[in-house]
Amino acid sequence: MQIIPAKTPGFVKSLFPNLVWNISTDKKELYLTFDDGPTPIITDWLLDLLSQYNAKGTFFCIGNNIEKNPQLFLKIIANGHAVGNHTYNHLKGWKHKTKNYIDDIQQTNQIMNSLKLNDGKKLFRPPYGKFKSKQSKKLQALGYKIIMWDVLSYDWDKTVNEEDCLNNIISSAKEGSIIVMHDSIKASKNLKAVLPKLLKHYTDQGFVFKALP
Repeated sequence: MQIIPAKTPGFVKSLFPNLVWNISTDKKELYLTFDDGPTPIITDWLLDLLSQYNAKGTFFCIGNNIEKNPQLFLKIIANGHAVGNHTYNHLKGWKHKTKNYIDDIQQTNQIMNSLKLNDGKKLFRPPYGKFKSKQSKKLQALGYKIIMWDVLSYDWDKTVNEEDCLNNIISSAKEGSIIVMHDSIKASKNLKAVLPKLLKHYTDQGFVFKALP
């Protein structure tokens, strides 16, 4: 068994208190999030599975993928899930000037607003979890709520097998945890093997899966 650090350490959260790492609750609630979509077939499969458990999630979408798959993006919303911004080109903030990074995010925001009713939510997750402090402050000034995570599944990592991926999540997640998975081609093998078991495991324990508020 391969044990990897799936849970975000408390000291990291304390260094960046203005970012959202988990939801404070003592209720049996978990927050599944899915990055990098929407992806044909994979996102469709995911939406069907979530509906079987009456589970809601939050999809952090890449702008370029929304443009290619607008009906799939709308299907996510129609199924009662929340959506967030994951940049247009899946940029790593540290490698880009702040203006270019913000412009890329705003491009995705414009695409999202053109396809859905503006519900006032501006959720953002930085690709790779990496961006500059200046970028973070600028985004928050623009009204974005920056969502990080409590548990990282490593579903995209080809060195992590299905069993370890599942065990790493189960050993780390608790009430209010924000869990990161991916509706991408790269992660699809682990996603399809792990998510059904994850949903059943926590549903049997009385947990519910909710979209981020």
